[in-house]
Amino acid sequence: MPQILFRSTALFTTAAAALLAGTAQAGPVTTLPQVFPQPVSMTLNGPALPLGSEATLVADGTIDTATIALVRGALAAAGVETIHLARSLPGNARGTVVVLGTATASAVRSAVTQLDGTLPEQREGYTLTSGLRGDAALVVLAGKDADGLYYAAQTLRQLTARGSLPAINIADHPAMAIRGTIEGFYGAPWSTVDRAAHLDFLGSVKANTYIYSPKDDPFARDKWREDYPQATLDALKGLVDQARRNHVRFTYAISPGPSICYSNPADVQALKRKFDAFRALGVRSFYIAFDDIEYKKWNCDQDRAALGEPGERAAGLAQAQLSNSIYSWLKAQDGDEAELMIVPTEYYNTTETPYKAALRKVDPAVYVQWTGTDVVPPAISIGNAKDATKAFGRKTLLWDNYPVNDYGESAGRLLMAPYAKREAGLSKELSGILANPMNQEAPSRVAVFGSAAFAWNDRGYDADRAWKAAARMLASDDAATTEALMTFFDVEHLAPTFGSQPWQPSAPRLKATLDGVAEALATGDAGARRTALAELKTTADALAGASDTIRAGVADAGFIAQSKPWLDALQLWGRALQATAMGLSSADQGGSRAPAFLAQAKALAAQAAAIQTIPNTTRPQGPIKVADGVLDVFIERAPSMILVGQDVRGE
Repeated sequence: MPQILFRSTALFTTAAAALLAGTAQAGPVTTLPQVFPQPVSMTLNGPALPLGSEATLVADGTIDTATIALVRGALAAAGVETIHLARSLPGNARGTVVVLGTATASAVRSAVTQLDGTLPEQREGYTLTSGLRGDAALVVLAGKDADGLYYAAQTLRQLTARGSLPAINIADHPAMAIRGTIEGFYGAPWSTVDRAAHLDFLGSVKANTYIYSPKDDPFARDKWREDYPQATLDALKGLVDQARRNHVRFTYAISPGPSICYSNPADVQALKRKFDAFRALGVRSFYIAFDDIEYKKWNCDQDRAALGEPGERAAGLAQAQLSNSIYSWLKAQDGDEAELMIVPTEYYNTTETPYKAALRKVDPAVYVQWTGTDVVPPAISIGNAKDATKAFGRKTLLWDNYPVNDYGESAGRLLMAPYAKREAGLSKELSGILANPMNQEAPSRVAVFGSAAFAWNDRGYDADRAWKAAARMLASDDAATTEALMTFFDVEHLAPTFGSQPWQPSAPRLKATLDGVAEALATGDAGARRTALAELKTTADALAGASDTIRAGVADAGFIAQSKPWLDALQLWGRALQATAMGLSSADQGGSRAPAFLAQAKALAAQAAAIQTIPNTTRPQGPIKVADGVLDVFIERAPSMILVGQDVRGE
């Protein structure tokens, strides 16, 4: 044994030396690529495949054009220049063969067998298998259904973004049935351009639901009985079609609660007529919002006569009866395609009340939304969701009020912290997650990227990795732009609740640096001070330069325009910190310029703090917040951290 151990150790030492010398590598290393949302299973079969410049795409005529376009784009990204089309698996194809279809397609089943792959079994699931067939690459995208196949194509798009495709096995399916967003905020609704961009984004992250529910659309709330203007319906028809291309369900929401007479057949008919107008556009998913209304009074005498005295229980019964009546009508019109969601008046907490008891009479097939333990919950646990199931009589659909910024505590903020503090395993207790985004559509994608990834695979979700992946997405994978975005995300990290304590802190990365500087100055150690002040300068330079890097490196014009006042303020705050760093360094060296630098820092900070949100684009309006409570406090306190006097060396 000692002799064998000695020989093994010697062999190991030789191999290690060869690796360190760079002589042991026979070719490029293949690493497991990142895919978001994180697939359920992903394993490498071998190195990068020789895709070449020519490929044959095997697909039948049932596959939608959006899926085909994604596959074509992915192949082009990997260097394929010519694509031939075929309906069946060729015997002797030229170059790479890519087979795509649902699990029932004979070409798909044959190709999967050749690669010893598997077929998807879960709804919206897919498998993606690639390897060599002889000397040529064979790639198989198999969807359980059309949605699953589209998601396989989205995964292929990510895999080839590096310019190659590894031999790989991916088996994937969503953990939650409903994933996406609800445009449910107060303030200026998104534009048609914003919504179109958002639908493309949702498709790219495998989200499947968008709810049109802007609180300030008068025809969905105050004027809910009135017909939309034809021009508005035409614009919405374009969005419905675009949603379908992205495999996203467009859900139309209406808020009749402030004025509806539940017992008046004319009001029920008005609701059906409104939904019918959207059914004509191709919409099959609808939503009745009973949130933010007074539910302890009736809007008409008919309800008092038919339903008794107003109160929590009476309101719950009235809403349940209306919901069941509309759902039955939708089922009669659209069969299995019909879908109805509601948000109740008591949409948060799980306290048992007469209202919730009455609302449990809603048909079990109707989705009921719940916002968590509060309107803006600091965290959501499996136990919370189980309590909600009991309270509402079904698994609830989480309306997650993050990153929405339409309430007082969020004034002047972009909410760009990672999607976090939602417990892994919630997929067993929820029917889905819909994030309520900000007034600013493009910046909302940072958090929605995370919520969509969590809803797809909550057990495989890593908040920090998804956060950085969102930055890479916006940066088109440019490293410098990604780092600048991470700097921006950090100073817009604070996530408030309806109370005084935020559920995510302000600028944690920057705070750690500034705390380190303050500590180093307090110790009196000269070496530690110099090191800390050098780091402070580096950090200040990064803050001051991040905005220009983002403007130059982010291709999304919407993100730049909607973030403009925050980028402007960040640049000024960065310059203020640069002046602070120079002032502290000058004071540390006994220089005479420290007071001037620190005065400049104070003036720049005042300019930054005076920048306001863009008028008519956000609610509520207010001064822009950048790392508040961290950066402003440090700059204000900096002059007291070190003695600022005259040059004792005659500088």
